[in-house]
Parts: sequence; structure tokens; C-alpha cells
Amino acid sequence: MVYLVTRTFNTASWIYYGRREEGGRVLSPDGQRVEVPTAAALFPAELLAWPPRSYAERVYNITRWTEMPRGGHFAALEQPTLLIDDIRAFARTLR
Repeated sequence: MVYLVTRTFNTASWIYYGRREEGGRVLSPDGQRVEVPTAAALFPAELLAWPPRSYAERVYNITRWTEMPRGGHFAALEQPTLLIDDIRAFARTLR
């Protein structure tokens, strides 16, 4: 309902449409590795299984990989402290 009332449904659902249309989780259509420093916070109750770190590192420059003890798809609502602490720790490495 929030997405409908705020007129953000299209933006919020783009990831699902985009994955189907643009080829899954790989952002670079030409197969080039994304070199921007990237963090991954893996919550155990996520809707889809996470790929192994070794795969993610072939595609992205993973500089932080955190396997969270609890939480799921809506981590910002379920485990906000865990999420923000991890984001802050990652951001400090970018200074």
C-alpha cells in the first residue's frame, strides 16, 4: 500500500523486471568486473539464496562481506541497528 500511495511502485519493482530483462544480477552486460568498492550484507532470511562470495568477487570489487546473524529481505525494518552499523563501517573505509 505504501508504494501505491506514494506512487513509487514502479521504482520499487524495477529490480524484478530489470533482472529478467537485463540478465540477472550481473550489472555489466559486456561481462566486465565492477571495480567500485562494494559491500554485501547478507541476511539469513533473505527471499533468494546469496551466491558464494567467490562468485560475487569475480563480478564485483567486494571490500566488505558481512554475514548477519538474523534478519531478512526487509533488513532496514527487521534489524536496523545491524544494517546501519554495517553501512557505517563500510563508509568509513571509503574515506
